[in-house]
Amino acid sequence: MNEARKGIRLSDMQRLNWLRLIRSENVGPATFRDLIAHCGTAADAISMLPELVRRGGGKRQIRVASVEQVERELALAARMGACFTCIGEPDYPLYLRQADNPPPVVAIKGDPAVFRAPAVAIVGARNASMVGIKIARTFARELGEAGFAVISGLARGIDTAAHHASIEHGTVAVMAGGLDHPYPPENIELFNAIPARNGAVISEMPFGWEPRARDFPRRNRIIAALALGLVVVEAAERSGSLISARLASEMGRLVFAVPGSPLDPRAKGANQLLKNGAIVATETADIIEAVTPLSERPLVDQAELLAPAADFAVVPPPDETDRDRLITLLGPVAVDLDDLVRTSGLHPSAVMLILLELDLAGRLVRHSGGLVSLSYG
Repeated sequence: MNEARKGIRLSDMQRLNWLRLIRSENVGPATFRDLIAHCGTAADAISMLPELVRRGGGKRQIRVASVEQVERELALAARMGACFTCIGEPDYPLYLRQADNPPPVVAIKGDPAVFRAPAVAIVGARNASMVGIKIARTFARELGEAGFAVISGLARGIDTAAHHASIEHGTVAVMAGGLDHPYPPENIELFNAIPARNGAVISEMPFGWEPRARDFPRRNRIIAALALGLVVVEAAERSGSLISARLASEMGRLVFAVPGSPLDPRAKGANQLLKNGAIVATETADIIEAVTPLSERPLVDQAELLAPAADFAVVPPPDETDRDRLITLLGPVAVDLDDLVRTSGLHPSAVMLILLELDLAGRLVRHSGGLVSLSYG
């Protein structure tokens, strides 16, 4: 039976197995979803991992998170007053579960009620100008006063300003590392204050995980997903804030940008967003007027929150000829799943199962928009 049903709390053993599965090698949110769909439960998925990897052509045994490893993480979370919530459970963030491939398990410290409020994300430059900091503070304070939660990433500059200005009304800091490794170090006091004052800190990463450069885009997708709209105050031409804006746009969230001087390199990214169709934000009313209709629109409730892209009930299951045919069609260039099904002539379920096997074997790369390619690393 699929464990990911909305509004049902998992048992302690189910939660432990969910953590074991998502902490296992080569298991990301999309792979987790497909494993639950194919196997029924996390416990069954864990037991099937070695065979699925073998069928996918894996060269070595997959690393599966142990019971002891996950129990240590659960104990560490409890000691610092945090908890794990799984998609489908009542405290899982409302807007996050509507994103593409949401994390199946997140660690949260603070008041889960903040995730039920309509939210706006505010992001921008770490080396922010005084003007940018003032704008971020004004937007965050006035959004909080209007009943919106403010989402950001606890980074220096704009993020810090947004959190400080909205902390009394409810703000959420999304971490790139484990909750026991807040970054940057100078914001540890702010990190501790947020959950103590109507807000929350959240991460999909394991306890003990120190953030690396490649973890910040993953964090940015959660920032974008948690909010109805995302505001870029200042951003250089190549910055994480622009990644957040792109991800927000792909998820159907509204993207706002504050225009800046063409002479300031910190304004180039925001100005480019405006040229590409972002909404101009020169005062908080611009944001509130645009997102309020979205906040009043009911979210679609899904009966199965981890519904797979296709039914995995394949009769007969794919054989080696089917696998060879699909692998031949794949390459380093990302392709669409529907095109892959049509060209291969295989049942959609067979295609999904083969891709799952390749993914677990480390031979598949998943791209945004549901595209896939072969890994040659």
